[in-house]
Amino acid sequence: MKFLQKLFFWSYGRTTWQYDVLCVLILAFIFLTPGNWFENSERGHRESHQSDSTTATRLLLVWPEDSPANPGTEEVKRRVQSVTNRADVRVKGMRALTDASGKVVAYEVDIE
Repeated sequence: MKFLQKLFFWSYGRTTWQYDVLCVLILAFIFLTPGNWFENSERGHRESHQSDSTTATRLLLVWPEDSPANPGTEEVKRRVQSVTNRADVRVKGMRALTDASGKVVAYEVDIE
């Protein structure tokens, strides 16, 4: 019991053999433990459900006052392409964001 108490509370002096053994055990754990033991399991789970080539991104597209109030998907796609400088962008969905008076001020666009 005394041995476990000293081991748990690390009460051995630096010049004792027990201290050296504990240091070797810690170093062995650090260098011999497989790296996948420390991977974030939630991240690995999430990545396995996503497509390898594409990931969805959310873009906030501020809508000018002089533009039509309800733009079509093609108009939003055209503006997203001009903002991102990518012709291959795909619009997956969009939601209107309004101010306190109910006026549309921006669109939240999900793109790939």
